[in-house]
Amino acid sequence: MTLQIIHAQECAPQPWRNGGGQTRELLVWPPAGDWQLRISRADIAADGPFSAFPGVKRWFAVLQGAGVTLALPVPQTLRAGDAPLEFDGAAAPDCRLLDGPTQDLNLMARQGHGFMQAVVAGQPWHSLLAMRGLYSTDAGTWSDGSSQVQISAHTLLWDVSPDTAPWTFTPDTWAEPTHGAPAYWLGFTPDTSEGSTP
Repeated sequence: MTLQIIHAQECAPQPWRNGGGQTRELLVWPPAGDWQLRISRADIAADGPFSAFPGVKRWFAVLQGAGVTLALPVPQTLRAGDAPLEFDGAAAPDCRLLDGPTQDLNLMARQGHGFMQAVVAGQPWHSLLAMRGLYSTDAGTWSDGSSQVQISAHTLLWDVSPDTAPWTFTPDTWAEPTHGAPAYWLGFTPDTSEGSTP
């Protein structure tokens, strides 16, 4: 197992084309060529449309702020602590802020299977995904049962080795966070079928 530790504040913010916010790209895989997986944290400052990503599945979760409403065929309102929303990246929904700016976590998967789920503090997470990770909104301790890593808030921990050992995350404080989940499990398995991009 080889863990990558990526701190969100060390990733340069990139402004949106529509000026409605900024994105910090935390991870892309593969690192060269067309990506199959992209994980990012966005700060949405104004109402406006998302960019279109045809052929991409998106997972979206509100980390901080009052939340958003996305104008999908069935409008979706998401607040901090709600389960991540999966939707078609080609939809490029209009986004309306409920009450001021929000901070959000995004996972995009192309030619593969993506995954995002809110962490339940201290509860083991079992996964058969080829790659998996954790994005922390609170400082805490990650463990795979044999080793531990203390991570700060707003950090991505990522492992590209297939490993089935259950993971846990225990926030430094057991009090229920006021902004939602203490962290999110993330994962991805590439599409290895013939004709897919390696």
